[in-house]
Amino acid sequence: MIHRNLVFTKQADSHLKELETNSSKKNILKSVLKTLALMENNLRHPSLKTHEFTSLSGPTGEKIFEAYAQQKTSGAYRIFWYYGPSQKQITIIAIVPHPNKSHINFN
Repeated sequence: MIHRNLVFTKQADSHLKELETNSSKKNILKSVLKTLALMENNLRHPSLKTHEFTSLSGPTGEKIFEAYAQQKTSGAYRIFWYYGPSQKQITIIAIVPHPNKSHINFN
């Protein structure tokens, strides 16, 4: 397994802070933090259900991937990310309920 460092865009950082400060989303936050920990250590973990999200590409054409933070729930949260910018790094671009790709940007 390769340990990867997580880099957060401003948008993803904002999404995470929103979850941290909203007490009604405590269970979502717990799921998101667990997913982020798995992503750091094992992107192939079966519970992540990681797959390419082909309708988006990164700021310089990177392939975008989606990992599941929740399953079997309406509006389940997903984490969108891409490899880089450096080796052993992945950039988290959004932490949003699915489907919500219209709220993803690369700031």
